Amino acid sequence: MKNLVYIFIGGGLGSVLRFAVSTYSQKFYTFKSFPIGTFVVNMLGCLLMGVLISLLARADSSVKYLLITGFCGGFTTFSAFSAENASLWQNGNYFIVLSYILLSVFIGIGAVYTGMQIVKL
Repeated sequence: MKNLVYIFIGGGLGSVLRFAVSTYSQKFYTFKSFPIGTFVVNMLGCLLMGVLISLLARADSSVKYLLITGFCGGFTTFSAFSAENASLWQNGNYFIVLSYILLSVFIGIGAVYTGMQIVKL
């Protein structure tokens, strides 16, 4: 039960920060059809996940539940990513769908790896 409380707290904080970062990012981006807010959040979340995985490898599981499962789970938005791609596809924005998927996957994997390497420095 204690772990659920940690996940709840971390998830709430991550969700609020996701909203703020996504909203702020989208306001200052010229090409409105590309979902830059979700993209920025997911890439930052991947980087943070890599850092936390490395930093917390030997940490107490409560801290992992709070920060990795809770905060990163609340911060990243894969479900929003999927819904946005479905909408873009339905609207005939095939190039943007392909670009968004490829950039998200490859930069996301790179960001996780980079985060893990940052901790090793």
